Amino acid sequence: STAMILLPMTTISLMTKAALLSMVFLWIRASYPRFRYDQLMHLVWKNFLPLTLALTIWHIAFPISLTYTPPIT
Repeated sequence: STAMILLPMTTISLMTKAALLSMVFLWIRASYPRFRYDQLMHLVWKNFLPLTLALTIWHIAFPISLTYTPPIT
């Protein structure tokens, strides 16, 4: 049947994707230097937290602001 033919391709595809993802992860991890704990905390508090808060506020405020704008015809 068709399911028996597609099953090995699905398994091979899944294994290939997992292997590629693992290789990309290891490559990126080996390419960049390790951060000290204080550098990591500085990065999180000074860069990632404001960006995350800004994007969260944007995703909350943008749909609300679209409901109050008149349609353009």
